Amino acid sequence: MTARTEAAARLTGRVVTGERPLSGALAQVTLDDGRVVVVKRADDPGATRAEAAGLRWLAGAGAVRVPGVHGHDGSWLVIDRVPQGRASREAAIRFGRDLAALHAAGAPAFGAPPPDGPADAYIGLAPMRNEPGADWPRWYAGHRVLPYLRRAVDQGTVRPGEATVVERLCERLPGLAGPAEPPARLHGDLWNGNVLWGSDGQVWLIDPAAHGGHRETDLAMLRLFGCPHLEAVLEGYQEQAPLAAGWADRTGVHQLFPLLVHAVLFGRGYAEQALSVARSALSG
Repeated sequence: MTARTEAAARLTGRVVTGERPLSGALAQVTLDDGRVVVVKRADDPGATRAEAAGLRWLAGAGAVRVPGVHGHDGSWLVIDRVPQGRASREAAIRFGRDLAALHAAGAPAFGAPPPDGPADAYIGLAPMRNEPGADWPRWYAGHRVLPYLRRAVDQGTVRPGEATVVERLCERLPGLAGPAEPPARLHGDLWNGNVLWGSDGQVWLIDPAAHGGHRETDLAMLRLFGCPHLEAVLEGYQEQAPLAAGWADRTGVHQLFPLLVHAVLFGRGYAEQALSVARSALSG
């Protein structure tokens, strides 16, 4: 029995009959009742706790589909496997409506973590601090943009002289943010790789960095890295919960956070993209 299969047996209470490794930290495990689960390993206990809490919080909205959580401990998370199918326009429209309903379920504050979720969480492989705030522009600048900008500067990925354009954007955020909105319940890491098109014809979401935030942030991330049938997703969203005027022009402002995260994790190319987005938002 491997460490992955031992964790699956312990956290599901079932006998394991098969294992298919997907990567060093990920495997599909078959249980004796025929179900297939995904077993994930994390080095930081906070990562498994944050992901489990995020999945449960998203599920609690009764809007989007997420894998069920079987259990987690300091090193392992066991969730349902999602059998995958093909993307379709019909599923995309439904997903847009469901995403709008998820956002409308709300959060106690901007930056609020899921119930039972740690304040020190993750977005992908990067640490992400969930510190609640009442004012979105101030919170977004102070707890999403500037921490990663400083880290990118410290790493040498962003040069000190270049950082001023992002700092100026943060200063001007109150005038660039659009109409004030209540905190939305965000997936928080909604790039295409975390959007699964299920064999049941539905869209499923995995790997959240869930927190309270601005709903336009999830939509901006879908556009940043591409998503099949994105215009249909937006069509369904707008039917359910129309976005405030000028939302498309604010996309770059909301993309700045994930771009700086990627700059910290993956280097200069994303830093240049972040700087370009900041310049464009300031000149728009």
